[in-house]
Amino acid sequence: MAQDFQPLNGLLVVDLSQFLAGPYATLRLQDLGARVIKIERPDGGDLTRNLYFSDTVIDGESTVFHAINRGKESLALNLKDPADLARLKALAERADVFVQNFRPGVIERLGLDYATINAINPRTVYCSISGYGPDSPWRDKPGQDLLAQARSGVMWLNGSAGDGPVPFGLAVADMMAGAAAAHGILAALVGRGISGKGAHVETSLLEAMLDLQFEVLATHLNDGGRPPERANFRSAHPALPAPYGVYPTRDGFLAVAMMPIGELADLLDIDALKPFADDQKAWFRQRDRIKEIIAEKFAGETTDHWVSLLEPQGIWVAKVHSWSELLSSEAFRHLEMVQSVRDALGTELSLIRSPVRINGHRGRSSRAAPDIGMDSDAIIAEFGL
Repeated sequence: MAQDFQPLNGLLVVDLSQFLAGPYATLRLQDLGARVIKIERPDGGDLTRNLYFSDTVIDGESTVFHAINRGKESLALNLKDPADLARLKALAERADVFVQNFRPGVIERLGLDYATINAINPRTVYCSISGYGPDSPWRDKPGQDLLAQARSGVMWLNGSAGDGPVPFGLAVADMMAGAAAAHGILAALVGRGISGKGAHVETSLLEAMLDLQFEVLATHLNDGGRPPERANFRSAHPALPAPYGVYPTRDGFLAVAMMPIGELADLLDIDALKPFADDQKAWFRQRDRIKEIIAEKFAGETTDHWVSLLEPQGIWVAKVHSWSELLSSEAFRHLEMVQSVRDALGTELSLIRSPVRINGHRGRSSRAAPDIGMDSDAIIAEFGL
């Protein structure tokens, strides 16, 4: 992204966070032009450096660490050392944004809580991310993604009725909390431009997961407290009727969204669907049977056959892509979402770029995540720490 199109260019973010939620928030700010200085322990740094998704390791560190910390600078400080703590407070005097995701109580013991930083620099936007909120009865429980998913109820929305609780195959609580934090930080920066004062932005993994479920929880809260009712067969959303779901074809899978059953019966020439054509209540109450009928039909032909037949008729369908199919598609290449970055040893990595474009320009990083403390000397000299 050219500097003219970096709306946060010139803003300094001091990032004490680690793992995923906080670093995801600061990554989003970095993609919009902010300078992010990552504060790490000299002995080991961010624990995510050793958080491996599989056996993929780049120059001794995990690919997820590079993905979520690309383009940032690393300042190694021992926060139990009074001299290093003084350096961090001096840096906070210059910070526009200060982000931390320690367990509740830890940041106060370090002497880096909101009240302290606000006294040092009242213009700083201070962001705290926790597992369940600073005053929650669950405040001392581990704020880990899978555990947050478990406590949030979201696992009962995935899979089919007989599957039991099914977690997302992504660290969705961390990512949603990071996105919510970035949202709040940006709003507070706008407010600072009006009032001249910073603010304390707070969110948690649990709050982010509740927000993710706001549609289905609205139904639950206003419908007598009914629990989610997943379909027994090809379930894709507990609140939506047939034909909503994913169906096997002769050579793959086909996703089918909302569609009147009568119209689908005519297009597919399925007599067994016609008794359900005008009974919209049956589309939900009898959705397993309806889906079984549709699935039997789809299994007889290829995915491309059904897409070419149904899509021109306005039926909302899509081929279920593998990653290789997606990455080789013209639509993916058109977005230019992949960027090449280099780590400190010169190794080239391919990483996903920002999902946001400003005036047609998408942010781009030139380097991967930093080595521990690789920018310490330069930062200390620049800010006179």
